[in-house]
Amino acid sequence: MTILTGKARLAGITGWPVGHSRSPRLHGFWLDRYGIDGAYVPLPIEPGHFPEAVRGLVRAGFAGVNCTIPHKVAAFAVCDAVDETAHRAGAVNTLVFRDGRITGSNTDGWGFLENLRANGVDPGATPALILGAGGAARAIGAALLGLGVDVTLANRTRAHADALARDLPGLHVIDWEQRGAALSGHGLLVHTTSLGMAGNPPLQIDLDRAPPGMTVVDIVYVPLETPLLAAARARGLRGVDGLGMLLHQAVPGFRAWFNAEPVVDDALRRFVAADLLPA
Repeated sequence: MTILTGKARLAGITGWPVGHSRSPRLHGFWLDRYGIDGAYVPLPIEPGHFPEAVRGLVRAGFAGVNCTIPHKVAAFAVCDAVDETAHRAGAVNTLVFRDGRITGSNTDGWGFLENLRANGVDPGATPALILGAGGAARAIGAALLGLGVDVTLANRTRAHADALARDLPGLHVIDWEQRGAALSGHGLLVHTTSLGMAGNPPLQIDLDRAPPGMTVVDIVYVPLETPLLAAARARGLRGVDGLGMLLHQAVPGFRAWFNAEPVVDDALRRFVAADLLPA
């Protein structure tokens, strides 16, 4: 176990609530692995106090923080500068504090792409169908469009999908009821809604029209094997769960805060997965 000193580097995860986050477990594993004098802590911050709390963390000497629900948009506003990933996603999940300045980025899309590559899938090789129009769909859609992928999106509320398409030029929108019929024209299906998450009803979709080589991604990771992934594997399709995205999206922040290049491997996955029990 690493012993903290007065020179320890500090980072953490902000949210409201934040007790469910697996990020402290994930970053704690890396801190231990690399013998780093540092800590990564949960920081429950009420939405109305977010800007001053973050500036307080800067003054307290933190190296930076991750931001989860409901702070990703507020994090964008508190930044002195944001990179292209944050601009395209319209939200920030990673803040880096340096010389009194706050820089923001969004690593969700990058983590999604890296997770696909780690599973032997070329994310730029085939048209993609995204289900959902929330923050994760926005980040993933932006990342895929950045690779030149033909991206189609369906959401239960069409107006939200249309609004997202206005922000992401090149994104095609279809009605939610067309999601099953649209499978035949895509090699990648990405599910980003809460359907299928522990405590929620499953996603209703008929995979009959899924082409044989389709990859089905569910960014939910509690449970790891969602009903969608189980149905996809039963048809012989490749299934990719959401845990890898969680692990990979954490890499850039850890690198910036702790000056080390962390590795996502089976040992890390097993360690974090051991804590993925439904609430």
